[in-house]
Amino acid sequence: MSTPKTPPHPDTLPVDGTPPWNPEVCLDLIKQLWLLRRSMLDREAVLKAEIDRVLPEHQQSARNLVHYLTLRSVDMRQIQEQLAWLGLSSLGRSESHVLASLDKVLGILHRLTGQTWEDKSGEEPAGSVSSRELAKRHTTQLLGQAPADRPVRIMVTLPSAAATDFSVVHDLVYAGMDVARINCAHDGPIEWRTMAANVHRAAKSAQRHVKILMDLGGPKIRTGEVALRAPVLKLKPGKDEFGRVYRPARLGLRPISGTHDLAGVDACVGVWEIWLERLKVGTSIEFSDSRGAKRHLLVVHVDAHGAIAEGLQTAYLTPETVLIIGGSEGKKKHSTLVCQIERLPGVLHLHRGDMLRLTKEGLGQAAAVEDDTDDSSAERAHISCTLPQVIDQVHVGERIWFDDGRIGGVIRYTTADWLDIEIVHARDGGEKLVADKGINLPDSQLNLPALSEDDIEDLTVVAMEADMVGLSFVQKPADVDLLRKHLHRLKRDDMGIVLKIETLQGFENLPELMLAAMAAKAAGVMIARGDLAVECGYERLAEVQEEILWCAEAAHMPVIWATQVLESLAKTGLPSRAEISDAGLGVRAECVMLNKGPYITEAIHTLNDILKRMGTLSKGLTAAQMAAPVTVARCCC
Repeated sequence: MSTPKTPPHPDTLPVDGTPPWNPEVCLDLIKQLWLLRRSMLDREAVLKAEIDRVLPEHQQSARNLVHYLTLRSVDMRQIQEQLAWLGLSSLGRSESHVLASLDKVLGILHRLTGQTWEDKSGEEPAGSVSSRELAKRHTTQLLGQAPADRPVRIMVTLPSAAATDFSVVHDLVYAGMDVARINCAHDGPIEWRTMAANVHRAAKSAQRHVKILMDLGGPKIRTGEVALRAPVLKLKPGKDEFGRVYRPARLGLRPISGTHDLAGVDACVGVWEIWLERLKVGTSIEFSDSRGAKRHLLVVHVDAHGAIAEGLQTAYLTPETVLIIGGSEGKKKHSTLVCQIERLPGVLHLHRGDMLRLTKEGLGQAAAVEDDTDDSSAERAHISCTLPQVIDQVHVGERIWFDDGRIGGVIRYTTADWLDIEIVHARDGGEKLVADKGINLPDSQLNLPALSEDDIEDLTVVAMEADMVGLSFVQKPADVDLLRKHLHRLKRDDMGIVLKIETLQGFENLPELMLAAMAAKAAGVMIARGDLAVECGYERLAEVQEEILWCAEAAHMPVIWATQVLESLAKTGLPSRAEISDAGLGVRAECVMLNKGPYITEAIHTLNDILKRMGTLSKGLTAAQMAAPVTVARCCC
């Protein structure tokens, strides 16, 4: 069939002597929309094998997803303008019932042009009402019932203390937590089981059900260990803006063999026990610090665990520092070495223009300062990565980010054992890179195992304790298939699967991932905005999360809105204005996730209030008013 000619723009058509709508425009729209409808059904036929693998209760949603993807692959802007001029739906909010919306428009156009129209609802996978019912059913199956007073569930990441202190979980449940998240990248099986038991106990006390999500660690690329720095302890008193001391530095002194931490001190060191026994309140301790500066401490407290001494000047102590008491006329001096100072964690200081070597193995080291060596590798800062196979899968010119995007570089040279990276993004004063920080490679096509050996082992505990499992760094449908295979082995085919979209490849493969997940009893999507922002670029994050929301709506699949929601409030007790607005947008998802923090219960109460208000507001608005742009001109999914 030949492509129809573009009709004149409606606003340029003559008005005198014409009907309220232009027949030529209507007829041409009918042709174009019939072509679009046929394309949707053709694509559905092509993907029949994929749709047939979906469970029966998800098949209508899978069909609608395919129709939506077809719609997104067409430039609809001119068609939308013409439909809007005629006062018809522009198909801009048809994600959840694409074919039904298209058929309604076609039916109206047929009537406007005097043509007959036969009802086609039997061919449509979902309508405006049934699509809402499908979405509600799928959401409840995965996340449980929503509270009666708000439409969105609240998920909270459990801190390690949830395994040892039941009151922590009790407070979260009574504050309004609907889903508890256990991150398997931290703690261990014993702690996870205890956390889950505490969740069940607290939920029973509150007389409501709280679901449990356990996230697998997944193939997270992180920095390896860095050599510890020399043990140096800096004692610093508090000073005001005029340099006057308002709080002395407090040093705890304990036996070398002691492990008891003294309360109310800035730091503790171990000393010889026989020397420590000589200390009394009022004893004066003299020493020269690592710079040779003469310093003085006064003992202010002594008990069975040790002593506390105060000083009014900044001092640097090392294991070579000698502490001396006595020495006045007629008294013998007694001295001790500072025998026990913890070594400082290793750190690399990086500036723009520096070169960093990323290795397959080895202990990270800062750049050498010696000038008498010809070995360039000895001078270059280097650090290993936890998944060494990525060294073989990247190429020169590709970008690399460290520590949630704080440090950015470009790969300049590759070998079989290491990469040389030029640092191109860092603050003017430089950045610190330490062990166990995330590495992102947004330009690289990585082939990493969906489940590590640790993940497969962890699944045994997950299958016993959780209602759903989070598949971290999922990238391709085979990753989902592999997880389902292991769940079947563990007799947990009923377990819900949460696709954590954290990489650019995962985002680009989202429709295929959704179809693969629909073979499970329950499935959902988590927008993991931390790694995703680094992968796609912060400037694209808003666009990307919109794409994910639309795609999930087409699949009638629940969405978890995650990462940095009310983070300042949870950590400091004070929210920023921006994060309050961000939390309000969470009403567009089915669940909002909060991370742990000392003020987490306050964050739950605040989020609960925001979601209640936004939920009430959304009931009084049309879908078009609640959603983002209506143009569906291209497909990023």
